[in-house]
Amino acid sequence: MKSPFILLLVFVLQCGNYFAQPMRVLFVGNSYTHYNNMPKLFEQMADSKGVRLEVLMDAKSSHTLEMHSKRPELYANIRSKKWDYVVLQGFSRELAQDKSIIDSNSIPYIKQLLDSIYTNNRCTNVLLYQTWGYDGGYKDDSLNIDWTYQEMSDRVHQGYLYVGEQLNLTIIPVGKVWETVKENYPQIQLYQPDKQHPSIAGSYLSAACFYAALFKTEPNLGFTSTLDPKQAAIIQEVAGTLVLLNKQRYRINQNAVEIDVRLNPDYKKVVHLSANYPDAKSVVWDFGDGMTETAFKTRHVYSKPGSYEIKIKIQDACGERLLKRKVSI
Repeated sequence: MKSPFILLLVFVLQCGNYFAQPMRVLFVGNSYTHYNNMPKLFEQMADSKGVRLEVLMDAKSSHTLEMHSKRPELYANIRSKKWDYVVLQGFSRELAQDKSIIDSNSIPYIKQLLDSIYTNNRCTNVLLYQTWGYDGGYKDDSLNIDWTYQEMSDRVHQGYLYVGEQLNLTIIPVGKVWETVKENYPQIQLYQPDKQHPSIAGSYLSAACFYAALFKTEPNLGFTSTLDPKQAAIIQEVAGTLVLLNKQRYRINQNAVEIDVRLNPDYKKVVHLSANYPDAKSVVWDFGDGMTETAFKTRHVYSKPGSYEIKIKIQDACGERLLKRKVSI
């Protein structure tokens, strides 16, 4: 009988060394972002695990990406800090349109925002916050639109995938997690009575998706906000599972370092390491025991038990970045 590999630790290091300073995240969106102060929920989730964040929300109701691109105060917020992440969320139906409409009505304005973001900090990771369909669907006779919930959900999903492919951006698949919870756990009410905006459970779901995507680990959090702990646990599990199983599809593993400590079949702990930086020129791993490695994907076995600090030096267009993480063997 083969001994199974047991995942003991998953930790991710992103652009910058956020052990020295808080991870900085700017959320740009509309009411889907500011209902229940979703970014604050995300910040509280991280805080419950001892992770420091610096979060700013710039959300205006009913705003499209074009409208955001014309707001001077948004550009001031973009320039206010060297953001590790900037989250962009479009109007609920904006990216449910046909590709030709997205090409003319959304992508030019996303590019305008990207120019400002990357001018401020070329190492910023830009994330697309994929939203969900209306409960009951959407109908507009003047536009010859009559979408069921599933049709709208699928169109929004495809629209975000399309933009992500065109601009090489990471997608946070909130809408897909929403769809899974809605279908399998109808006792969890994700919507406000208007059947569009998120309830506290819906906003908690969104925050859990961001937690899983940015930290590459299932939430497994004690922080449940005002939710029933059982419902919060379901949301955490679904968000973590779907996001982590689809890291490549949504480019969630892009510009990230992953460190896994596992048991091999001989019950020896093996550290599996990968640096997924497509534009990097080089990477150097210093395992803290006198050994080094230059492969982007590698593994290491420590000869003695103890606590080790792994240092990762990455050279790319952002310059030289040093990331650190301690592991216990």
